[in-house]
Amino acid sequence: MDDAQSRKAEKAERVLIIACGMLAREVLAVKSRLASDHIDLTCLPAEYHFRPDRIAPEMDKAIARAKAEGYRNIFVGYADCGTGGMLDKIVEKHGVERMAGPHCFAFYQGLDAFERQGDADMLAFYMTDFLCRHFDSFFMKPLGLDRHPELIEDFFGNYEKLVYLAQTDDPALDRVAEDAAKLLGLAYERRFTGYGDLVPALANLPA
Repeated sequence: MDDAQSRKAEKAERVLIIACGMLAREVLAVKSRLASDHIDLTCLPAEYHFRPDRIAPEMDKAIARAKAEGYRNIFVGYADCGTGGMLDKIVEKHGVERMAGPHCFAFYQGLDAFERQGDADMLAFYMTDFLCRHFDSFFMKPLGLDRHPELIEDFFGNYEKLVYLAQTDDPALDRVAEDAAKLLGLAYERRFTGYGDLVPALANLPA
């Protein structure tokens, strides 16, 4: 068996998660917690958060590449994430599974808890650890709020509160979320979710 065949054979015995770049740190944290050394991770760009139309076609390519490399066990580290069911068509096409739920804000809280909060959170702007770390690069600069703060009302005027879904206890991230709520003129609520349904989803992957 040559080196290429050996690498393919090795990957055939492992699990590959193809995840949203927003989940990279969290997937690795859960992998470490579970001591799941058989799991590999690759990510699509976090910027697809703004272009959900790109998620399904890029995932299609990523899964095809992974299979060509030898992976037989592949898990999609995305919820629907605004694809309008298009990601499910790719998942079905390749015979793989994805994270359950409409988006990460749901599976971080747990789908049952998310559904119970539905009405109360109708006008909530969610943030996560990732979005706190990248608040400037994902919101302030792309929306031009750093140059034109008067646009805040246009973009966020219909929200009533900012809900920080915290994966970790990090005072620095808490401050970012609180400051963001003040900047956007929203009430502030912090919910510690941990990694939510990401933990059982990874725990149930084949060993």
